[in-house]
Amino acid sequence: MSGFVHLHVHSEYSLLDGACRIRGLVRRAKEMGQTAVALTDHGVMYGSIDFYNECVENGIKAIIGCEVYVAPRTRFDKSTKSDMKPHHLVLLCKDNEGYKNLSKLVTLGYTEGFYNKPRVDRELLRRYSKGLICLSACISGELARTLLDGRLADAVTLVKEYREIFGEDYYIELQSHGISEQERILPYLLRVAKDPGTQLVATNDAHYVEKEDSYVQRVLTCIATNTTLDDKNSMQFATDEFYLKSEDEMKALGFPQSAYDNTVKIAEKCNVSFTFGHTILPFFKAEGYDNNEIYFNAQVRKGLVKRYGDPVPKEVLDRAEYEMSVIKKMGFIDYFLIVADFIGYAKRNGIAVGPGRGSGAASLAAYCSKAQNSTKVPVDYTRIRFVKKPNGAKPGMVIFTNNYTVLVDPDEQLFARVEA
Repeated sequence: MSGFVHLHVHSEYSLLDGACRIRGLVRRAKEMGQTAVALTDHGVMYGSIDFYNECVENGIKAIIGCEVYVAPRTRFDKSTKSDMKPHHLVLLCKDNEGYKNLSKLVTLGYTEGFYNKPRVDRELLRRYSKGLICLSACISGELARTLLDGRLADAVTLVKEYREIFGEDYYIELQSHGISEQERILPYLLRVAKDPGTQLVATNDAHYVEKEDSYVQRVLTCIATNTTLDDKNSMQFATDEFYLKSEDEMKALGFPQSAYDNTVKIAEKCNVSFTFGHTILPFFKAEGYDNNEIYFNAQVRKGLVKRYGDPVPKEVLDRAEYEMSVIKKMGFIDYFLIVADFIGYAKRNGIAVGPGRGSGAASLAAYCSKAQNSTKVPVDYTRIRFVKKPNGAKPGMVIFTNNYTVLVDPDEQLFARVEA
């Protein structure tokens, strides 16, 4: 692995802030001989899959992360101006459990903590810290802001608190973009890091790939803040140093060697992998049965007897057996049982059940497993001349066109008369 890895990078998915296109970002990292690179967009993970696939295609390691927003108080406090100014914090996934936890944090930031920004808080960080590496972030991070306020003792306490949450996976970020605030707090960051067990890491908070791309990022910022390039009060970056620097450029900043070595150590810790092309469904727990297939078969057969009588007509039984074999082959047994469970709950509690449609909802297995106890079911119909049976198709399989849809209420007695 190379001697430096970028661990704090924003792409186009940091909307109206990041100017790194994912393809260009990954290819530039590869051109510079870097064997891994991270993606840490502001408060979102929208680009994670595109980024992962691009890294795989280019033969470098993808480090999945996010620069989350941490509420000054709690995620539920939404009443003051300070609540609208959350702190930045970088989280990186060590493994797939870390990816799940980061996804949960980002989701809860929107569903529970949103107030100007999607915000998490310390309580959530404690709950979902497993599998995550934490970096203290930029000058908008809580540690940097505390030091800029001159509260060194509070900064030491803050570092200890984050180390309690993340253990040896907490790092203090060092950055240098020619900004006075960064230079002011750098000696204090180094001082805080002297505490045993506290580690440093060098980052560049990259928002664009090449140095000359800073203009594009400035334009994006102006769009986001409804200002112009000439506006002295706009929130543009003070320098053009927020680009994807080479290893030599980063080491020229003069940070302690451990800060560079730790980028490689962190990259080696991060090993998220994705498997595509497989349907992943929740598991349904059937009480009193050895496995779900036995329970599913029992439910369908029970429904067949209830709806068609005992013995069940052979043609009905053959169709049910065929459908159950397809459902088993496709790995959809849990899906059918889950749908049957919430449909049954809704019916028992007087909750109106919406329409189901498609091959699943229309199947005999669904009907007999009580997954299709719906009202206002959409039924497609067409003239017989628009119905065709493909060559070699299995019994009951047809294609049709020029169809219309009507909503009907299922009637078991009418259904029985039609079947008869």
